[in-house]
Order: sequence, then C-alpha cells, then structure tokens
Amino acid sequence: MAALSPQVLADSRIPGGSHVLLALTDVAARLTLKAVLEKSGYLVDSAASSAEAMEKIEREQYTLVLCGLNDESDHASRDVVKMAQTQDYRPATAYLTASRDGGGSKGVSERMLIAPVDIPDLLTQITDLIANRAAGRARRAVRRAATASA
Repeated sequence: MAALSPQVLADSRIPGGSHVLLALTDVAARLTLKAVLEKSGYLVDSAASSAEAMEKIEREQYTLVLCGLNDESDHASRDVVKMAQTQDYRPATAYLTASRDGGGSKGVSERMLIAPVDIPDLLTQITDLIANRAAGRARRAVRRAATASA
C-alpha cells in the first residue's frame, strides 16, 4: 500500500503528519488500524477505553479522534467525541463501525466511518475529515482577520 503524500498529511503541530487518537475496544481492530495509519504517515495514539481516551485528549492535541468503543456502554464513544469537541484545538471526530447502517442516531451517521473493511476508502475518508477540519479553521481565521482589520 502506498503512503499518502506529505502534503495531504501535513499538520502544523505534528511535523510529518497528523496526530490521531484511535479509541477502539476491539484489540485486533485497534492494532491493525493503528499499523495501517502509521504506515500511511499518521502519528497514532490508541486507547482501549473511554477513560483512557479522555485522559489522552486532556494531555495531547489531536488532529482527529476516531472512536469505536462498543463494549463499554451505549454512550462511551459519544462521551469521548463530545469531550474532544469541547477542546480548544477542536479535532475532527468520527465514529468507527463495522456496519453500514450508521447506527440510526441523528447527527452521528454523517461522521460514521466504516472500519477496516475497505482500507483505501477508510484512508480517503480520514484524509477528507482532516482536510475539511483544516479548511474550516482557515476560513474562520480569514474571517477573524477581515473583521479585525475592518
């Protein structure tokens, strides 16, 4: 598998790539996806529980938080994502699932990624999430600069 280009992965806080937190209950899926993401140029931290993920979110800054904590509770992944979204650095967030039905929760399905069934598609989705978050930050910075100079 070819690595993604440095231009696509570049993030100002992490030289050489984006910093991803991978919070997955399933050990095999977590280790596999971590290896795939690292091979693609991402700096990856992993967590096996919501408590571990939240602790890491408080200590580090992530470009993306991917969550698939299915064995803890119905709300474990949502709690981690909500916490990530309250951070000043505002990482991109997404849920990982092995099913394509999106779980039925309003507001969740548009951020639902399909875990590693189709690796190239998953990597494209991750790259798009990071790029969209960066573009949003750039738009807000331009608006702030325009407002400040007016």
